[in-house]
Amino acid sequence: MSKQSLPKHNLAKNSLPKKRCGWVSDDPLYIEYHDTEWGRPEYDDQKLFEMLCLEGAQAGLSWITVLKKREHYREVFDNFDPHKIAQYEDKKREQLLNDAGIIRNKLKVNAFIVNAQRYLEITQTQRFKDYVWQFVGGKPIKNHWKSLKEVPVTTPESDAMAKRLKKDGFKFVGSTICYAYMQATGMVNDHVQGCFLRQDGL
Repeated sequence: MSKQSLPKHNLAKNSLPKKRCGWVSDDPLYIEYHDTEWGRPEYDDQKLFEMLCLEGAQAGLSWITVLKKREHYREVFDNFDPHKIAQYEDKKREQLLNDAGIIRNKLKVNAFIVNAQRYLEITQTQRFKDYVWQFVGGKPIKNHWKSLKEVPVTTPESDAMAKRLKKDGFKFVGSTICYAYMQATGMVNDHVQGCFLRQDGL
C-alpha cells in the first residue's frame, strides 16, 4: 500500500505526541513513572511504606534523582520489608552510608529504620493502607487543575497527615513530603486536564 493510500486521519493521529503533566521530562524512566504509577491508587501496605520512605529521601532533591536509584534502594533495603529494616543494626547502617547507589544522608537512612519500626507499631492494630488513606476519607481526591502552576504543594489533608505521622514518630514526613506522597500513591489525582491520562479517564 502506498503512503498516499493510507488514511490521512491515522497519519495525523499517530504523529501527535502525547501530552503529559508539565513536570515530566523526556527521560524514559520519568515518562514510564508518570504513565503507569503516579496518581494511580495504591493500596498495598508494603508499597505504601516504600513510597513514604522514598518521598522522604527526595527531600531537598528532585524526584528523578530518587527514581533512578529506586531499584538499588530496593536491593539494599530488602525490598522495603519493614520487618527486616526495623532490625538493622550499626553494621548495616554503615554499609548503607558507604553505598554510592543511594543518597548517603545519615538522617535519611536512619529515617527508613525508624519509620519501619513505627510501621510495625501501627500495623499491630490496623492495615497501613487504612492508616494513610484515612486522611482523604479512604478514597481518591480527583482534582481538576488546568496547569501545573495551579497544583498546590500542601493541602489541609497533607497538613493533617504530617501532623499525625510526626506525632506517631515517623521521620521526614513534613506536609510537602506528605502531599507528594499523596500524589504519588493516588490519594489525590493531580494529572492536569490536558494530560492524556486524564483524557483517557484516569
